[in-house]
Amino acid sequence: MAGPLHGVRVIELVGQGPGPYGAMILADLGADVIAVERPEVVARVQRTRLPTNPLMRGKRSIAVDLKSAVDIATLLELTDRADVFVDPFRPGVCERLGIGPDIVCARNERMIYGRMTGWGQEGPLAHTAGHDIDYISLSGALHLIGSAGQPPTPPINLLGDFAGGGLVLAMGVASALVERFASGKGQVIDAAMVDGAAMILGPFFSASTSGFWGERGTNHIDGGAHFYNVYETADHKWISVGAIEPQFYAELIHRLGVTQDALLSADKQNDRTLWVAAKVRMAQVFAERTREQWEEIFKGSDACFAPVLSPSEVASHPHTAARGTVVTINGVVQAQAAPRFSRTPANAGVPCHSGEHSVDDVMSSWT
Repeated sequence: MAGPLHGVRVIELVGQGPGPYGAMILADLGADVIAVERPEVVARVQRTRLPTNPLMRGKRSIAVDLKSAVDIATLLELTDRADVFVDPFRPGVCERLGIGPDIVCARNERMIYGRMTGWGQEGPLAHTAGHDIDYISLSGALHLIGSAGQPPTPPINLLGDFAGGGLVLAMGVASALVERFASGKGQVIDAAMVDGAAMILGPFFSASTSGFWGERGTNHIDGGAHFYNVYETADHKWISVGAIEPQFYAELIHRLGVTQDALLSADKQNDRTLWVAAKVRMAQVFAERTREQWEEIFKGSDACFAPVLSPSEVASHPHTAARGTVVTINGVVQAQAAPRFSRTPANAGVPCHSGEHSVDDVMSSWT
């Protein structure tokens, strides 16, 4: 069956991380996404190998020279037939190329023009370079992540590029599509990673300013507490526990067999003065058995326990295997599309090579 965005036509100017990721989500949801790539990139593609880039899955790809007046004219003709345009460049670049929202949206008033940047379309930093780590720094997110007494820990590029960037862009596009049903008009979306990361930070702003949230690594859910942490097992693997609620903590210490341990007793769970020592003690307990043994001990319990799996292990875990959380496409493991829909399922499509398709083919299919 077709996905919930079936029939939506998307033109994506290919950039780095967040733009392709946001467009990938739209493709997963059923949109017809045309990835526009530079000819010099297409020339380097090794077509003897199967395409495996997850950011290209479910898309078609054409080569367009954005410095060619002829190619720009062709691209504008495509925008006349499209619903969504994804601009991944710094502010002003598309305007200089002659494909800015002032031109594209004037030609097609139903166009949803999604602009994906780090700093946004305006502000003192709008025209400067940056990467995920910079955007989550300015948003306040990076300051909160890490161990007590240690520097902030970059959480790879999850918060800025993907969660605060591509995912927010896709949400914005979907929202604008819904609004268009009522107004009949498109609009320009300013999706900035600094804004998206700040939005994800959400309640931690008020928690920090109110005094509820302390220094990083000293709080309930940032590694400060012994009952919400990761521990190494006897076979040098890792497990996680998140037993915040009293009933779940009681189950945790019961399964661990430490109900009589004064340091870990249920009545002292939230005594912050004991957390550092309690983490040491809990680490000692978890180090006594292998990860597999602990999985068996906690099987079916409400102790908020899980093994810390590597990406290569996810496919074989009973729960993720049952749900099909990951799939193998062209020999490469990828995450399945999310969320799940009852009537119009999303789907992780087969990736394509950059420039694999022709402009004429797209034109003929977009009559």
